[in-house]
Amino acid sequence: MPIYECDPWRVQYFTEIDCPADVHIPTDDVDAYKFNPRHRSIYNKLLVARSQGLECGLHDEPPPRYPVFCKPITNLKGMGAGTSVLTNESDFRRNCGPGDFWTKLLSGEHVSTDYAVLRGEALWCRHTLGIPGVAGTFDYWVIEAGERPRLRKYCSDWIRAHLPDYTGMVNVETIGGRIIEAHLRFADQWPDLYGHRWLDAVVRLYARGVWDYTDDARVNGYSVVLFGPHGRPYRHPAPEALDAYRAVPGISSLQITFFEDRPQNTHVMPPGGFRLAIVNSFELETALELRDTMAGEFGVCEQARPQTRVLGGEAESRSACR
Repeated sequence: MPIYECDPWRVQYFTEIDCPADVHIPTDDVDAYKFNPRHRSIYNKLLVARSQGLECGLHDEPPPRYPVFCKPITNLKGMGAGTSVLTNESDFRRNCGPGDFWTKLLSGEHVSTDYAVLRGEALWCRHTLGIPGVAGTFDYWVIEAGERPRLRKYCSDWIRAHLPDYTGMVNVETIGGRIIEAHLRFADQWPDLYGHRWLDAVVRLYARGVWDYTDDARVNGYSVVLFGPHGRPYRHPAPEALDAYRAVPGISSLQITFFEDRPQNTHVMPPGGFRLAIVNSFELETALELRDTMAGEFGVCEQARPQTRVLGGEAESRSACR
């Protein structure tokens, strides 16, 4: 099974997938960087910003106006780590150092999109909308059944221009329709919500250079995240409890997303909370209810939810993404 997965809680998605031994499919940026030496430049987030004409600069080029967003030029592990909003020159001098850059502070919806790319052409995509929580967290993600034609065209044009000879999966994160990060992999948090046999099509893309996937039965999916406070010890639920959670009707998968035998500071987590579990489902309320149940087992309060409502199957958030 040479689908490379560094998080043991996500191996569940790939154990039954038949992948030839000489085909190497990354789900992590460290592996993606290693396997794709000719295309590593897309991990340079300064180049990604400049390629779109976004106002940006290095740590020794103060921005002409504030606020701006500061982040590492390249960061392959926890790509949101080391980021901050700079509101004035004092912030800039204190927080934007060598290896960092600043860029225009974008606003709008935060969307993660997976693209199946064949020789630079995006042949398939699926958009996922992040519903923001607090302090860099996401309350949940909506794997959208619908299309976003403008966003698809914008990112497809960018992929064609910057990855003209690339074949494989590409994940692109956008805020307000502009690219903030690109990855030579797919999002491994919710592949079970993309549809039956989707991963088999991914293997064929890497193994044979073809994209062959019938995707005419899409429905919205939901990936709901449980966070707890930092600095508190946590233990995994008992195996029988996990079996019961996974057997709840409407639940597609459950991930316990931390190592209980490792210090918390060895986990890459957002400042707003320590990620404990992820519940994937095609039914939002079912996933939210299971998250609340699990919160009680972990000894944390039910997770505070942003001002979000779901209309006609589409999520609408009144919170800012950044």
